[in-house]
Amino acid sequence: MSTRTLQHTIESAHASDGAGVKLRRSLGGTHGVRVDPFLLLDEFSSETPGDYIAGFPAHPHRGFETVTYLLDGHMLHEDHLGHRGDLKTGGVQWMTAGRGIVHSEMPQQENGRLRGFQLWINLPAREKMKAATYRDLQASEIPVVALPGGGTAKVIAGTVEVDGQATVGPIQGGSTDPVYLDISLPAGGRFSHPIGSEYAAFLYPFEGQLDVGSNGTARTLNTHSAGVLTPGDRIDVTAGKNGARFLVLAGRPLREPVVQYGPFVMNTREEIEQAIRDYQSGALTRT
Repeated sequence: MSTRTLQHTIESAHASDGAGVKLRRSLGGTHGVRVDPFLLLDEFSSETPGDYIAGFPAHPHRGFETVTYLLDGHMLHEDHLGHRGDLKTGGVQWMTAGRGIVHSEMPQQENGRLRGFQLWINLPAREKMKAATYRDLQASEIPVVALPGGGTAKVIAGTVEVDGQATVGPIQGGSTDPVYLDISLPAGGRFSHPIGSEYAAFLYPFEGQLDVGSNGTARTLNTHSAGVLTPGDRIDVTAGKNGARFLVLAGRPLREPVVQYGPFVMNTREEIEQAIRDYQSGALTRT
C-alpha cells in the first residue's frame, strides 16, 4: 500500500460570518481554494460571548451539504420547513440543502465555550435541486473507538477498523461517500487508516501538531492548517510532543465545474443567477 504524504497546506485565516461570529477559515478562505468535493471548512472556538452570541441568523443555501460538528456548547437550528434541532456538545447536524433551504443556527448559551466546525460538501449536478434532508446526530449516536497505543477515533462518517473489528459511522455512502473522523492521539501516538486511492483527502489538526507520512517522507502539519494529501491508499500520521487532535476528511471527487456566489454553489453562472432570483421571489423555499 502507498502512504499519502503532505502535498501542500492551507493555513487558516481569521474571519467572521453570520452576524459576526469569529472563526478560522482554511478551505474556502480564498476563491478556488477547495479540495473536491469539499468547498469550505470553518473552525470556531471562543469562551468570549461577544465572539459568537449573535450566531448565524436566517440565511439561504442551495446546491451542497453543510455539516455542523459541535465540540462544545449548544446551538439551535431552525428552518423554513419547520425543522427544529438542538445541537449539543459532541453532536452533528448533516444537512443536504439541495434545491433550497433558509435556516438559522443560534447559540443557546450566554457564556462558556462554543467550539466546533462547519464543513461544506459539494453535490453533483444531478442532485443539486433535490429536496432538503437532515440528520441530527447526538453524541451518543456517534461511535468512539479506542486505538492501539492510546487515543480514540470518533467515527462520524465512514468506517474505522481496529484489530479486525470494523466500526461504522452513522453517515454512509452518497455521491461523495465522505469520511469524517475526529482523532485524538497522545504524544508520539500513531494513526494509520486506509483511504481509497480515488478519494481526495486532507487533515486538519486543531490541537497539537502532526507528522504526516512515514519513515523519511514525514512532514510536519501545524495546528489550524489544512494538510492536503497526495494520492495513495492510506494515511500514516504521528502526533507531536504534546499529542494531537485532528479531523480526517476524505471523499470521492465530483470533477464538475463549481460556480459559487455566497451561500449558493452550482455548476454554471446561469444557475447561480436563477438561485438569486428564486431566493428574492420566494421560489427557493417553495416545495
